Amino acid sequence: MLSMKAKYALRALIMMSAQDKKLQARLIAEQADVPPKFLETILAELKQHGLVDSKRGIFGGYFLARRPEDIMVGDVVRLLDGSLAPLPCASVHHYVKCDDCENEDTCVIRKIMIDVRNAVSNVLDTQNLRDLIQLSPKHSQFIFW
Repeated sequence: MLSMKAKYALRALIMMSAQDKKLQARLIAEQADVPPKFLETILAELKQHGLVDSKRGIFGGYFLARRPEDIMVGDVVRLLDGSLAPLPCASVHHYVKCDDCENEDTCVIRKIMIDVRNAVSNVLDTQNLRDLIQLSPKHSQFIFW
């Protein structure tokens, strides 16, 4: 399940991608419909991981640190939410064996959860911010609710 943190981050990143200029956090929060204080935390984390950057001063603001086509949705979700797998035993990078599992090789629940993880990954890892902008009917006006 997508957390509100990841959802808000994607909203902000999509909006920043479409604007392609330095934007004040207040404006991003308003246009992306994200609580301002929560956005500040999200932007700091995105900056720490090299997805956004900022410049101080009167002409400062936040901006993408990479091109929109180089920021994959799956990377953003993993960065903020962790694994895409619905169970830890189905995760590629955050694997943890289930305590109650006697034999992973024959566990049908694990097998189907790996299929779920792969399906989600196949969608999120092939979509970038530029793709999401193109999905918008007006390409520059986003309605997130």
